[in-house]
Amino acid sequence: MQFIDQAVIDVKAGAGGDGIAAFRREKYVPAGGPAGGDGGQGGNVVLEADDNLQTLLDFKFQKLILAENGQRGGPNKCTGASGKDTVLKVPCGTEVRHLSTNIILGDLTYKGQQLVVAYGGKGGFGNARYLSNSNRAPEKFTEGKEGEEWSLQLELKLLAEVGIIGLPNAGKSTLISVLSSAKPKIANYPFTTLIPNLGVVRRPSGDGTVFADIPGLISGASKGIGLGHEFLRHIQRTKVLIHLIDSSSDDPINDLKIINEELTFYGHGLISRPRLFVLNKKELLQEDDIEKLITEIKYLTGKKAHIVSAAMKIGLDKLLIAIWEALGY
Repeated sequence: MQFIDQAVIDVKAGAGGDGIAAFRREKYVPAGGPAGGDGGQGGNVVLEADDNLQTLLDFKFQKLILAENGQRGGPNKCTGASGKDTVLKVPCGTEVRHLSTNIILGDLTYKGQQLVVAYGGKGGFGNARYLSNSNRAPEKFTEGKEGEEWSLQLELKLLAEVGIIGLPNAGKSTLISVLSSAKPKIANYPFTTLIPNLGVVRRPSGDGTVFADIPGLISGASKGIGLGHEFLRHIQRTKVLIHLIDSSSDDPINDLKIINEELTFYGHGLISRPRLFVLNKKELLQEDDIEKLITEIKYLTGKKAHIVSAAMKIGLDKLLIAIWEALGY
């Protein structure tokens, strides 16, 4: 399944039905009055969050969404049928913006949550509405109103409590694969991960916490270089970030600084988000080198780094304890 996390759609609510001019024509009723009914209400366009969906792929092919028009009014003061609402299912975590003004219309974050993005037009009045003492046989009626019509930007931001970030080949995919049942593609070259991977990690209580492996950031990602800028939005909702550092790289401290710069440039408060610094690939370093790196990271960030080997499954229990503490569990 193709992962699509942005889409532009046009929505048009249904128009209201027209009112009509009609008069009573009944036997034994010599002075039949106005009896034209009102038109029905136009249908709304509604978005509904569905936790079974993980992508906005459907909207890649369905650009125009219409709701049903209301029906024309009838005689004997019968109101026309209202148009049916069009309900569109979107993944939980979908943010909806008005395309031209960039105003956020809503944020669908939990299953079943609905957002009306275009309201149907009101039905017109039949001539029965215009009966008065001065006009006993009105012929006036009104047409239904057009429904709202907008262009919308849909943007999916994954609902993960923990985001795993780091440069390409830091071991993010390996880490999420050993902590959860996720099966990401893993290989020894940059940009193995082309889409965010989600995995559920069980807490001691038995409840699940969603982790997200964010595709590799590189220097300049926040300005559109590489892949990371496409997916930085997915860590905006996270409560805790795991900053994974390849301890065997040529300059792990510089790697840390690169990610810091990208979080700062991107904004949205990411640089101040609670973060755990984790040195990965412990098996490739000597103890003296490890202690030196931990000391340098402590000097730079004020925090003691965790040391793990995702591939060898070393140090993961202590890391999970620190994550649960950071989340307040």
